[in-house]
Amino acid sequence: MDSIWNNIIMGNTVLNWVIAIGIIVISFTAIRIGRSIFLKRIKAWAARTSNSLDDFFVMLAEKTLFPVLYIGAVYLGLSYLTLSVKAAKVLHIAVLLISTFFVISAITSAINYFINRAISAKDDTGENKKQARGIIIIINIVVWILGIVFLVNNLGYDITSVITGLGIGGIAIALAAQTILGDLFNYFVIFFDKPFEIGDFIIVDDKMGVVEYIGVKSTHIRTLSGEQLICSNTNLTNSRVHNYKRMEKRRVVFSIGVIYETETGKIESIPAIIKQIIQAQKLAQFDRAHFSGFGDFSLNYEAVYYILSADYNLYMDVQQEIYLSILKAFRREGIEFAYPTQTLLFNNESGNGQHIFPPPANKAVRG
Repeated sequence: MDSIWNNIIMGNTVLNWVIAIGIIVISFTAIRIGRSIFLKRIKAWAARTSNSLDDFFVMLAEKTLFPVLYIGAVYLGLSYLTLSVKAAKVLHIAVLLISTFFVISAITSAINYFINRAISAKDDTGENKKQARGIIIIINIVVWILGIVFLVNNLGYDITSVITGLGIGGIAIALAAQTILGDLFNYFVIFFDKPFEIGDFIIVDDKMGVVEYIGVKSTHIRTLSGEQLICSNTNLTNSRVHNYKRMEKRRVVFSIGVIYETETGKIESIPAIIKQIIQAQKLAQFDRAHFSGFGDFSLNYEAVYYILSADYNLYMDVQQEIYLSILKAFRREGIEFAYPTQTLLFNNESGNGQHIFPPPANKAVRG
């Protein structure tokens, strides 16, 4: 019997193989039991909570924690065996590669989850999630690069020269791609500072439209005429952006003029008429109405009011109603609007200073 246990297979006795396999089997069994207990308790906890954090922990454990534990069990069992230098190195590299992959996947999954959760707490429309995709991709790339550097370092390679070379190469790339990197950094500015978001109506210089997409390099705007305007992020952050979606109310100023021949009493009543008309509008807030000055051909009035909404169509509807009401009120009161006029003086005199015809009265010719 002892001879059987002492037989050599691939450099190890049968007894050693049995012990190694036993370690793996026992470890697998313990992991499965622990997994069942963990999932049972986490599900009981999930039943008492209303958030999705517990579901994330379950997903993370099933996709990362338990696979790593299984890999560790295999490595622990095989480590009991006497392996050749080459076989031990291959085993070490394989375990390190697989473990690094699962750990990096867990880190990126956690980052993605918490970023999306933080965004969802502030935005129910999901538009910010679309904008955050670029941030998440960049973070994932950085984490994977750091993970690869860690892996290479643990494999016994000297990464100092590699990092130095990457630093020099990075400087050269940065100099060659200043515009792209500028747009990338300005993407972070737009994401965190939020001068505008997807769905906002903005005006940049002489262009206006609705923001459709915010990318790592450019932002897409759907203009009023229908075409898509693509602007670099650098251009937008360096420009004066008018964001009309965040306007709580709209200030409106308008002027009217009446003819000089208007009766004094009616001239005094015009501010009150305008005030009454504006106050009759539910979504309009009256500010002031005044006789503002003497024009070349009119007595001028200026009125100011607020539209209690940022909706442009609503603003136009209210403004139209106010103008129509002013027109009706002025016609009812006999108040005439002024328009450009010229006064021509005719003076017919003979050469000896006597009138050939009776001088006509001065008359105004409106043109």
